[in-house]
Amino acid sequence: MKDHMFSDKFFCRKLLQLTAPIALQSLMLASVAAADAIMLGSSDQNSMAAVSLATQIQFIQNMILLAFVSATGILGAQYWGKGDKRTVNDIFCMALRYCGITSFLFFISCVFFPRYLMMVFTNENVLIDIGIHYLRVAGWSYLLTGISQCYLAVMKVSEHASKTALISSVTVIINIVLNAVFIFGLLGVPAMGVQGAALATLTARIIELIWCVFCSRKEGYIHPDWSRFMKRNALLASDFRKCALPLLGGGLFWGVGFTSYTAFMGHMGTDAAAANSVAAVIRDLICCLCNGISSGGGILVGNELGAGNLKKGRLYGDRLVKLAFLCGILSTAIMLAVIPLVIRFVELTDQAGSYLIGMMLIMAVYMIGRAINTIIINGIFAAGGDTLFDMYSLAICMWGIAIPLAAAGTFLFHWPVLVVYACTCLDEVGKIPWVMIHYRKYIWVKDLTRDILS
Repeated sequence: MKDHMFSDKFFCRKLLQLTAPIALQSLMLASVAAADAIMLGSSDQNSMAAVSLATQIQFIQNMILLAFVSATGILGAQYWGKGDKRTVNDIFCMALRYCGITSFLFFISCVFFPRYLMMVFTNENVLIDIGIHYLRVAGWSYLLTGISQCYLAVMKVSEHASKTALISSVTVIINIVLNAVFIFGLLGVPAMGVQGAALATLTARIIELIWCVFCSRKEGYIHPDWSRFMKRNALLASDFRKCALPLLGGGLFWGVGFTSYTAFMGHMGTDAAAANSVAAVIRDLICCLCNGISSGGGILVGNELGAGNLKKGRLYGDRLVKLAFLCGILSTAIMLAVIPLVIRFVELTDQAGSYLIGMMLIMAVYMIGRAINTIIINGIFAAGGDTLFDMYSLAICMWGIAIPLAAAGTFLFHWPVLVVYACTCLDEVGKIPWVMIHYRKYIWVKDLTRDILS
């Protein structure tokens, strides 16, 4: 029987209500990196490349935080669908504990040991020195990131996704404006270069956290019940770990793997590092659509599964798969269309510009796999607690194929930059058949909720 997806007004309306603000939030966050690249690149290619390398530390932090935040979203969406707000609050408190500890450890590393961190990503002394100046200021913002992400995650699952988009959008605009002020020295402020970019990020994160805490105190929002903050429910903690640990393993596999890709480019010279930093920004901007569909669709499926509507949850999953393929085709078309625009407005050396064109052409193919896998794995599978598959697929496709090839090409065989870059993009496209086979097993169609005792 043919499914008329677009005639189901409830599904379309609910998906749009969830997807649009989350995609906007993702776009606004990616815009900060774009602004950094444009503003720093307009004055100094090395500053842009160094900051791109330095922010890989935050990228790894975000992968760890994402495990806890995603587990919060998975369980939170199901318990919200069940109508159990008290358990959602307990999940919130649990996430705050884990994310707070993680944020503190990264803060210590970046503020007190930045040189050692930069040496992981490049052997160019000029890039290391610039990165140190950035991390010593930006490290303070890493202390706050995990806390605000917990608040935003709970707002999304409790039907306040539009508020998270507003908070992220406004703080991103503040970040970009302060970027210009602090980097170039506007309005009487001394020009601070990369330290100015870091200070702008820190200021935006402070505003974001204060706003999140203020909103959570309003009627209809969930705020942490501090009387239960250290209370531990063994069953709930076990369920949280079952979701979070595979996500953490997969996140670290993916995060460290992606960071190693950046390190490979950093070891192939400043031109390769600069081109890769711009390509990464463009990739992240275009991925906002699939990120939005993944998160929004995952919440929608999770609500139905948690409410016990397994048949409807499966139907919604089938619809999201169709949207995943459409999103992949659209993302590829966008990537090809923006190549002339990017080359025109980004100031790079001739060699770096040549690398960038080649990287974007390779990414046009990569985007098909990225969109499909993001929506199905991070959205549909995660909604039903099927989080182990991502870790297995990354272990085989990324760490078993893509990374060894790229590492060998960089350090042993000295392959051309674009050949190494193509190796780093193999994993997403290569695992599409495996993802679809696993999807059709419908292991992800599960109600994860319990009758939790206080």
